[in-house]
Amino acid sequence: MFQEMPFLKMLINNLLLIGLWQGITVFACQHLPDSLFDARRTYYQPRKWEQNGRWYRSHLKIQDWKDRLPQFISNGGFSKRSLDNALTLEYIDRFILETCRGEWMHTLGGFCLIPIIWLNTPLVSITISIPLFLGTWPFIIIQRYNRFRLQVLQKRLVREQSHEQHVSVPT
Repeated sequence: MFQEMPFLKMLINNLLLIGLWQGITVFACQHLPDSLFDARRTYYQPRKWEQNGRWYRSHLKIQDWKDRLPQFISNGGFSKRSLDNALTLEYIDRFILETCRGEWMHTLGGFCLIPIIWLNTPLVSITISIPLFLGTWPFIIIQRYNRFRLQVLQKRLVREQSHEQHVSVPT
């Protein structure tokens, strides 16, 4: 469809398509119920090859670059920057939910590659797809990696709370 257009018009249409797709994805993500982003859902579960996040650390050296990427926080949104000050189970649970929301948003946003490839010539498809891919996958990886680490922390906090309850119960 875009293949017959002059280059500038094709570029503008691709940028509009990407912007519209991403905008709808962000809007949907912010308005869908939290239950869709439950970490117990199969989609959010660790794959065996991920080794609960260790694969990202050993093969992608994620710890060296993940904090250098920008973080999107909507109005009244959730920020990971306050983790050091809020080690409560409620905060960790919310953080885990937000990693699922972020992964879902970036994954759905990445599906914009399909119309980009379908509507354009191979050269334009590749040229536009590479930055779109690079702007999507690192964020999906970060969400998964962070979630696995947070789930370890969550289990530790649950254990500590359970231990405190057992210790404080008079016998």
